Amino acid sequence: MTEYLIKRAVLAVFTLFIILFVSYSLLRLAPGDPTRSNLFGNDTAGMAVDSEKGGLSGNQALREKLNLDKPLAVGFFLWLKEVVCRGDFGESATVDPGRPVTDLIAERLPVTLLLNVMAVALTYLLAVPLGVMTAERAGSFFDKAVEFGLFVLYSLPVMWVGLLLQAFLCDGGVYELFPLKGIGVEHPERYSIWQVQWLYLKSCILPVCCLSYGAFASLSRYARSGMLEVIGSDYIRTARAKGLDNMTVVWKHAFRNALVTMVTLFGGLLPGLVAGSVIVEYIFNIPGMGTLSLLALSSRDYPLQMALFAFSGALTLAGIFIADMLYLAVDPRIRLKD
Repeated sequence: MTEYLIKRAVLAVFTLFIILFVSYSLLRLAPGDPTRSNLFGNDTAGMAVDSEKGGLSGNQALREKLNLDKPLAVGFFLWLKEVVCRGDFGESATVDPGRPVTDLIAERLPVTLLLNVMAVALTYLLAVPLGVMTAERAGSFFDKAVEFGLFVLYSLPVMWVGLLLQAFLCDGGVYELFPLKGIGVEHPERYSIWQVQWLYLKSCILPVCCLSYGAFASLSRYARSGMLEVIGSDYIRTARAKGLDNMTVVWKHAFRNALVTMVTLFGGLLPGLVAGSVIVEYIFNIPGMGTLSLLALSSRDYPLQMALFAFSGALTLAGIFIADMLYLAVDPRIRLKD
């Protein structure tokens, strides 16, 4: 077990290294000069100002600070050296110039984590029971109706769903039930602690629904498929022949074996939700990791982009590792071997 964990840790570090090197290479090889566009808005305007001033002192200083004046491999290893030796991901170049990118991420990370933890919990709490119920009633009208509804739900674009919810259920819409934008409570001192908590939760409901409905639709179908494979097994027929009630057969015998499929999906669900939060946070004007990623991308903030790539890569590898550990709890027949 210990040897397996050590090998997995080494493999995860090597995989993260490859992810970061490829990400850095793509950023450096992208067309255009990010220092010119950051300083002047576009390359043409930058060159015009340079010709008038007769130099590129500010531009050159920024290039040297970001190691853009050095070869690609050298620039990457200088950045990696600062991260590994000092834990320094650098300072933001354009989003919040001079501020450490770790501060920017730490400021916005709690909001995104809260929304995504709620979305994952809601997804599993609703999708798994629905998948089990449809598997029990496979081929029935209920099963077909749910299958059609989930197919439609999965095909709906997040942008469209978010705007539709705002138009119908938010302030200024048809039914003013939820706040239009943002997370939190204005002037919390005016309310009791329970009212503050309710208003905060209320502002999270629509973003969480937008984050979870796609994963809910797909996980329900996977849960149904996993249950159907198990329900037809010999040991399930034996359990029924012994006279066990349906609840015991389904949830104690069949469901545990079908969990392996659902655990596998968890490895990609968490990073997928974080990636999907870009659109949701933009629609609802939420100051989280999604909007920060969008700002970093639009302004070509290299240090911030690399820190976000490192976070996303580590989150993906952590999701896969957690899924591997959950296999042990779900199925005792599984043993971790090298």
